[in-house]
Amino acid sequence: MFNYQDKIVVITGGASGIGRAATIAFARQGAIVHVIELQETGWDSLEAEIKGLGGKAFIHLCDVSDQQKILGVFQQIGRVDVLVNNAGIAHIGKVTTTSEKDLDRLFNVNVKGVYNCMFAAIPMMQQQGGGVILNMSSIASMVGLPDRFAYSMTKGAVYAMTISAARDYLKDNIRVNCISPARVHTPFVDGFLAKNYPGKEEEMFEKLSASQPIGRMGKPEEIATLLLYLCSDEAAFITGNDYPIDGGFVKLNT
Repeated sequence: MFNYQDKIVVITGGASGIGRAATIAFARQGAIVHVIELQETGWDSLEAEIKGLGGKAFIHLCDVSDQQKILGVFQQIGRVDVLVNNAGIAHIGKVTTTSEKDLDRLFNVNVKGVYNCMFAAIPMMQQQGGGVILNMSSIASMVGLPDRFAYSMTKGAVYAMTISAARDYLKDNIRVNCISPARVHTPFVDGFLAKNYPGKEEEMFEKLSASQPIGRMGKPEEIATLLLYLCSDEAAFITGNDYPIDGGFVKLNT
C-alpha cells in the first residue's frame, strides 16, 4: 500500500514541522520529493535522514508568493504527480489589531502561494493525464478562534480554492483535497511559546494541549500519514473534500 515508487512529489514548506514529516514519509515510500522552501535552514539534516532511508529529495529555494519564480521551479522539476501545498505563516490578532501590511503578508503566502503552485502544477498534470493536489487548511477555517482573524481568513480561502479546483479539474483526472489540522507540536509552537510566554512555556504548552478533547497536540507524523493516504492510489475515489485531523476539537468541544 501507498507505493510512490518514482512518483514526483512537490511539497512547499517541506523542510520543517509537518512538511518535514511529510517529506520523509513520501521519500520512505519511494517518491522523489522536491521541497520548495524560502530558506535552507534544516535541509542538511533532512537530506541526510532521507538518504539514510534510501530516498531521494531535492530543495528549491523560492518564495511561493512570487509566481514567475514558482513557474520557473516547476519547469525545472518537469513533472508533478503530487503537489502538497503546505507552506504557510501564522498571525495573532483580531480585525482592529491586524495591520494592512500583516493582512497582505498572510494573503501573499497562505492564499496566493497556494494559487501560484496550483497555477503552475495543473497544466502539467493535465498534459500527463492526471495528478493529486493536497492543500493545507486548518480548523480555523470552520470555527471561531480568538485573535486569529487574518489566519482564519486565509485558511477559509484555501478550503474554498480546494473545492473549486476539485470541481473544475475533475474530468482531467486531477484530485484536489485539503486537510484541517488543529494544534500540532512543531518547532513553530515551541518558538511561539518562548517568544510570548517566557518562563511559562511548560504551563502554556499544557493549556494548549488540553484545548483538544483528546488531551494533547497532534504529531507531525500523524498529519503526514493522512497526507500519504489522501495522495495515494488507494484514495482514488476521494476528491473535493476537507479532512479535519484535530483530536476532536471541532465536534467534541463544548
